[in-house]
Amino acid sequence: MSHGAGLVRTTCSSGSTFGPRAGGGQQGASPSEGLLDPVYPRTHGALLKVAQMVTLLIAFICVSSSPWTSYSAFRYFEVVTICNLIMILAFYLVHLFRLYRMLTCISWPLSELLHYVIGTLLLLIASIVAASKSYNQSELVAAAIFGFVATFLCLASVWLSYKISCVTPSADAAV
Repeated sequence: MSHGAGLVRTTCSSGSTFGPRAGGGQQGASPSEGLLDPVYPRTHGALLKVAQMVTLLIAFICVSSSPWTSYSAFRYFEVVTICNLIMILAFYLVHLFRLYRMLTCISWPLSELLHYVIGTLLLLIASIVAASKSYNQSELVAAAIFGFVATFLCLASVWLSYKISCVTPSADAAV
């Protein structure tokens, strides 16, 4: 009697193109062995995450180094950018160190999709508020611009996460 029939394991991530046995049949030569994934930093998902982290960090530094005109608006912008930065870094490390293989109780593609949908919406709101309250101060205008760039990059991640978490399993189920 097998109790594992209802267990669904996800082996795909938003940046990895390898399945559980990718890389050939040679022992020791497979890219799926080891703690660190050497292929992940060169994937589209990883490069997108790095671009998001850089733009969010620049936006955060721009707001932090400027004189504020509206305390609550820019404090909200700071909180949203730094929280998104931390969460994107966490997902990057999950994929880089292959933690999704050890923590199988979490649907990583779905959790990443939900994070990007909520984070993108909050970042869009924060960028609009920051742009409306910048009053032509160059640091605040730059922060709002980098906030909009990060929003666009997060939208690209939403599309990539949706493609992986919602389209890929349905294609596998049809086979």
